Amino acid sequence: MSRRPKRAPLTRSEVMARVRSKGSRPEMLVRRAAHGMGYRFRLHRADLPGSPDLVFASRRKVIFVHGCFWHGHSCALGARMPKTRQDFWGPKLGRNAERDAQAQAKLTEQGWDVLVIWECELKNGDDLRERIGQFLGPVSRRDHGPPI
Repeated sequence: MSRRPKRAPLTRSEVMARVRSKGSRPEMLVRRAAHGMGYRFRLHRADLPGSPDLVFASRRKVIFVHGCFWHGHSCALGARMPKTRQDFWGPKLGRNAERDAQAQAKLTEQGWDVLVIWECELKNGDDLRERIGQFLGPVSRRDHGPPI
């Protein structure tokens, strides 16, 4: 039985550097779904707590798209803990989840409604669109911008 060789630290660093916080595949799926439904939004507003992935300012609603591993979801993908350096990963992932909760609480205090969409929930496009539609409500004329 052959074992996969350990990665050199430089290679591991390169892999980790490629993990994106903006424009990830899960985020792009949610953005395409919301835009295709007729909703218009802003991206990653840094002036809001947690810099939400999608901001619907006129509705005072935001959507976060979370990767299950990075944000500590309770699904199989999120519950998986790396086998090496658990003393590093445990606290790091815990801090991510704590930071998420604080940002969501601050947004709620400021009068924003918050929806978190997890990476594992993106498998069914119809369910995703239904969930977005229920959260945001009907598409209005202002979602499409001024008439041409």
